[in-house]
Amino acid sequence: MALNLQQIPRVETISKEDFLNTFYKPQKPVVITGFIKDWPAYTKWNFDYIKDVAGDKMVPLYDDRPVDYKEGFNQAHAEMKMSDYIDLLQKEPTKYRIFLWNVLKEIPELQKDFKYPEIGLRFMKSLPMLFFGGTDSHTFMHYDIDLANIFHFHFEGKKQCILYDQSQNPYLYKVPHALITREDIDFSNPDLDKWPALKHAKGWICELNHGDVLYMPEGYWHYMLYITPGFSMSLRSLAKRPKNLGKAIYNVFIMRNYDNIMRRLKGQKWIDWKNKKAITNTNKAIL
Repeated sequence: MALNLQQIPRVETISKEDFLNTFYKPQKPVVITGFIKDWPAYTKWNFDYIKDVAGDKMVPLYDDRPVDYKEGFNQAHAEMKMSDYIDLLQKEPTKYRIFLWNVLKEIPELQKDFKYPEIGLRFMKSLPMLFFGGTDSHTFMHYDIDLANIFHFHFEGKKQCILYDQSQNPYLYKVPHALITREDIDFSNPDLDKWPALKHAKGWICELNHGDVLYMPEGYWHYMLYITPGFSMSLRSLAKRPKNLGKAIYNVFIMRNYDNIMRRLKGQKWIDWKNKKAITNTNKAIL
């Protein structure tokens, strides 16, 4: 038995009105395949170009090791020159990913290659972020701390995305005081005997190719699997719904700080307790 996932709708182009009425207001995801064909980035952005403009930059790298109580929030596991990292991506599979790399801060000239979509959302123009990954690398299922609306632009290769909205939380083995599910769940090939609640979760799936744009509504959970080496850029717009905005404020100012305090006080016992609680909380939802 597979996960209960439906294909995310795909459109070639879309007007602001149709986007707002069909996808933004009802908070449904969509893939737009022809959205950025007039951007310089559509033809320029590939690994060779990134090596040319940022090859000497040292970049933070993340892998898929479980959360450790000693690590800070989003603390990198290694670093490497961008040119060496891209060589590694193209040579062999690697678990190392680049996560939340700020385009404006690191390579301001890349801003000339894209523009902020006039789609009815107000984007945070200081936070265009790049993400890189190698074959079979993945992000854990998670949602973003600010529950933003996200436009995710993919370049090079193929990437699989699985999404859930916040209403599916009871079935996802969500770790308390965190933004992730249990890290030992392989959402690309889950063991549904071990994680039976996932059978009840209703989600979305798509495959992104070069130039495709995925709209992820507020607070959507997302799991990203790099089928081939590639990279993506995300633009974000603050959550507008009061409930989600309230959650975002709580996450940033209370939850994150509380979790850091408990890691310092209890160490690995805190991480272990949270992982156990993810199972007991979820089991209650399916009894």
